[in-house]
Amino acid sequence: MSKGKAAAQASHAAVAAAIKSKREKPNEFTLWWNTGQKKVVLGVDSEAELVELENKLKSTGVVIVKIDDAGRTQLPPGTTTALGIGPHAQKAVEEITSTLKLF
Repeated sequence: MSKGKAAAQASHAAVAAAIKSKREKPNEFTLWWNTGQKKVVLGVDSEAELVELENKLKSTGVVIVKIDDAGRTQLPPGTTTALGIGPHAQKAVEEITSTLKLF
């Protein structure tokens, strides 16, 4: 993915996760909203690693949103490109994502 494509996919993930959080975890959303809406962009080395991360997060109660590309530009349709995580308590998210590198 180009840098621009990666930025767009990360943006899709952030917006989708915030909307889902507001609906499903309103207290977490409100706390996040009122404290600056922190966002951190992390990278993985492969789509398989992204799917593995998603599977680890599914049982935690943290809001997650998987972004699959429509396939109109650079990637085949259905390619998983990003994972929106949270908003959620920082410690809970860091326990799972602490080994990932900043993008």
